[in-house]
Amino acid sequence: MSLLTLLPFIVLIGAMFLMTRSAKKKQQQAADMRNQMQPGSGIRTIGGMYATVKEVNEDTVLVDAGPGVDLLFAKNAIGAVLTDDEYNRIVHGIEHDLKSDADIVPDDASSLTATDESAADAPGDDKAVDLGKKDAADEPAGEAAEAKTDAEPKKTDGDSEAK
Repeated sequence: MSLLTLLPFIVLIGAMFLMTRSAKKKQQQAADMRNQMQPGSGIRTIGGMYATVKEVNEDTVLVDAGPGVDLLFAKNAIGAVLTDDEYNRIVHGIEHDLKSDADIVPDDASSLTATDESAADAPGDDKAVDLGKKDAADEPAGEAAEAKTDAEPKKTDGDSEAK
């Protein structure tokens, strides 16, 4: 047999070796993570439930899933051990921002458009708004006003003196 006919089999065996090696590495990391669990740490199960570890035994873990709810899980059912910040963010909704000096964007735009100083400069409700109409005081006095009143008939409410 020549070396060219054996080459595909050698490559296939090498690829299988590398895949099993990486799988064993991942299993070892998962086992180390589960062995580092301590009471009080937050976990996520492979089913997606979040809980707090109460007790760690050789093959099992007792977790507190809520007030008065204690559950017993196999260690292999623990999907991840979470950091305190991550557990509080997911379970309690408490955000711990590492970049506290960063600019904060508000949820609504009202705080971006008006401030206390700009509200004092804005026109208030007590000022009259010019709608383009003229008052009687603004009309020109004199003959033009008299001519205008003579030209237009007076309107009444329906009461007339001539009966």
